[in-house]
Amino acid sequence: MAGEIMDNRGRGEARGGLPSVHPEGRKYALICAGLSLIAALLAWETIAWPLAFLCLCILAFFRDPERVVPRGDDLLVSPADGIVTQITQVEPPLEMRGDDGGLGNAPLTRISIYLSVFDVHINRSPCAGTIGRMSYIPGKFVNAELDKASEENERQHLVVMRSDGVAIGMTQIAGLVARRIVPFVKPGDIVAAGQRLGLIRFGSRVDLYLPAGTSPQVLMGQRVTAGETVLGRLGVSAELEGLQQ
Repeated sequence: MAGEIMDNRGRGEARGGLPSVHPEGRKYALICAGLSLIAALLAWETIAWPLAFLCLCILAFFRDPERVVPRGDDLLVSPADGIVTQITQVEPPLEMRGDDGGLGNAPLTRISIYLSVFDVHINRSPCAGTIGRMSYIPGKFVNAELDKASEENERQHLVVMRSDGVAIGMTQIAGLVARRIVPFVKPGDIVAAGQRLGLIRFGSRVDLYLPAGTSPQVLMGQRVTAGETVLGRLGVSAELEGLQQ
C-alpha cells in the first residue's frame, strides 16, 4: 500500500560468495534449463549445450548483489551500474517539470549511465525519500547511448521527494535489446538510499537529474556502481568546489 516503508536490502554488510538472482530472471533460467535437460535426454547435444550456456547467461544478467550504501544525507548515489556517457545541462522531461512535486522548469545537470548486457540491471534509489511522480512512456528502442533515447525510447520517469522537499529525478530507458521496464515501487512508497527501485531487461540507460546547485562528482567515461558510487553532493556547486581547491 502507498506510504509503506520498504525493506532496504541495499544497505547490508559486505560479504563474499555468489550474488543472488532476482526472481524476475529465475523463471527464464528454469525454462531454459528445462529445455536443455529435455534436449540432453533426447541426445540432442548440439541444442542442449547452447541452452545450458544460455541459462548461465540469464542467471548472470539477473544477478542481484548486495551493496553497501555510503552514509550521508547530502549524498546522491548512482542509480545504476555502468559507464557515464553524458554529463550535460538539459531541461527536465515534461512529465517531471513543475514545482508541485516536480523538478521545476529550469535546466538541470543530467548524468547518463549506459548499461551493457554485462552490467547488473537492478536500479536503485539515489537517496532516501518518498516516491512521488511515476510516468511510464511507451516508445522506440534505438541505441540507449544516443542522446535522443531520452526522448524517443520506452522509458519510465520517477521522482524521489526527500524529507527536506528537494526532488530528485531519474529516468529508466530501454535500449536496443531491452523490451521491458519492471518497477518494484509505486507512488507513496518510502525508500532508503540505495534501495532497489526496478530493473530494465537487457542493455539500457538510466538518467539522473541533479538538483540546482549540485555539481557532478564523477567524470565522463567513469564506471559507476549502483548504490555505492556518489554522483553528486547536495549544496556543493562548481563554484564552491573551485574555492575549496
